[in-house]
Amino acid sequence: MDAYNVANMKLGETPIKDTISSSWHPVKLLALFSIWMATLGNIPLWLEFARLPEMNDWRAVWFILSFAVLIAALLMMVISLLNWRWVIKPVIAIFLLAAAFGGYFMYTYGVVIDDTMLTNALQTDLRETRDLLSWQMLGVVFVFAILPILWLWKKTIPFNPFWKQLKQNILLFLASVALAVAAIFPIYQDLASTMRNHMQLRFMVNPLNSFYALSQLAWQPLQTESNSIQELGRDAKLNTTYDRQNESPLLILVVGETARSGNFGINGYEHNTTPLLAQLQKNADKRGELTSFRNVWSCGTSTATALPCMFSHLGKSEFEDSTQSIENLVDVLHLAGLAVLWLENQSGCKGICDRVPNAITRNLSDPKLCTSGECFDEIMLSQISERMATLPVDRLHRGIVVIMHQMGSHGPAYYKRSPEAFKKFKPECATNILQDCTRSEVTNAYNNTILYTDHFLNKVVDYLKSIKPNAQTAMLYVADHGESLGEKNIYLHGLPYSIAPDVQKRIPWIQWLSNEFMARNHIKPACLEKQIDTRLSHDNYFHSILGLMKVQTSAYKPEFDVYSSCTGN
Repeated sequence: MDAYNVANMKLGETPIKDTISSSWHPVKLLALFSIWMATLGNIPLWLEFARLPEMNDWRAVWFILSFAVLIAALLMMVISLLNWRWVIKPVIAIFLLAAAFGGYFMYTYGVVIDDTMLTNALQTDLRETRDLLSWQMLGVVFVFAILPILWLWKKTIPFNPFWKQLKQNILLFLASVALAVAAIFPIYQDLASTMRNHMQLRFMVNPLNSFYALSQLAWQPLQTESNSIQELGRDAKLNTTYDRQNESPLLILVVGETARSGNFGINGYEHNTTPLLAQLQKNADKRGELTSFRNVWSCGTSTATALPCMFSHLGKSEFEDSTQSIENLVDVLHLAGLAVLWLENQSGCKGICDRVPNAITRNLSDPKLCTSGECFDEIMLSQISERMATLPVDRLHRGIVVIMHQMGSHGPAYYKRSPEAFKKFKPECATNILQDCTRSEVTNAYNNTILYTDHFLNKVVDYLKSIKPNAQTAMLYVADHGESLGEKNIYLHGLPYSIAPDVQKRIPWIQWLSNEFMARNHIKPACLEKQIDTRLSHDNYFHSILGLMKVQTSAYKPEFDVYSSCTGN
């Protein structure tokens, strides 16, 4: 420290030179961090641009540079509105963290950030969060967010009085708008064409994509017409066959998780991932018939969207447009007088089971089935008879519907979803960082989860057979959505439906119907077999279940019931 500073410094006062060296003008600071996020924070976007066939000359370089300037200008516009003392540092920190996390997940799993993906993140429980954690993620966040935040926190930012600061912020906002216009003007035609042909790019502008998705989520409750749930099926009743029945029907609905139809052996997959279901399909046991529909499509690419949609009476298009919370299939079955039980081995029923008896099985203690804080799906069969016995007797005499929500093939830690005895496909990827494994290893780990699902579904059928020889029982297995396993460098699920690959949307629909259940409903198995390649979707689910359980209600549409054409009535 020089003599001048020593002579002029009061006790406890920061040296003038040190203050100047640690002081940054807010405009300079905003520009620095906007450039940082627009360039390094958007590496996944620039890599995606580089893969496009139209980006193959120097014109493409100019386009990418201009687009980077546009992103920086947009960031400056947003942050300039929040450029106030005590506010700006936390705001920049939040933007940096959003950019780091968003960039990591987009690069690692090939996902994009939209309101659906953000909903998945917000609904992720501790167990699922643990599956996503890795040293690589922590390293990326530390380098791209924590270190810049620590540097920022040590800097002094001089601010003007309120009105002068407001004027400065307005000028900065207008200058950012001008810069954005200047950046977009020379590339407008190319930009419009590129964004139209490659819609996924609009969800990759980091971190603006995260904040836009957050705004969409915040807007949804404002669009909702009422906080109350709209009633459905108040006219629901059981048809007259229940008046003369000697046996009450039992239907088990298995809701699959992250199951892609193309990886099921019984659907033509090259690997035998479903040997037990294949045996049932060949009628090795004459107690019932198993059929697999091979051309079925989900109404969403994530559990948060697909699960409520498949239990809704609306169908995909109306469900997406609806602003009202409405009761669902589970409610209608309960209103009709059936005994309904929901067993949850996943992260939650997304509100579907809130008004019926339900139980969580994922936290049970079983030395064989429960390890590492979660349970394999067989746990849902543990004490199932005892659980059903607690339901009202009058309902049990009418009929029973049990819904089992699987853990299934939930990723990215596929290796955790299958017991050691079911690791037939090797070598398997034994990490949640899928890009550290070969495509073959990732697929093997995933296929082992399907092999275990095959075992679980066979155990469900064995349970239904064990009840009594003439029991009217059935099982229906339908998944919520599919999964990407590295095709085109895309992993997991949750891409916007319009741009998601088919493997995230094509799902299995498998039913085992006992002979007695088919006789009760006059179902012809040969007719079902003819429909295995008919295009179906989650739109059919609500109405098909009501048809199987002979529930009469104005909400039922027979044209969507996949079994109605095979009843012989």
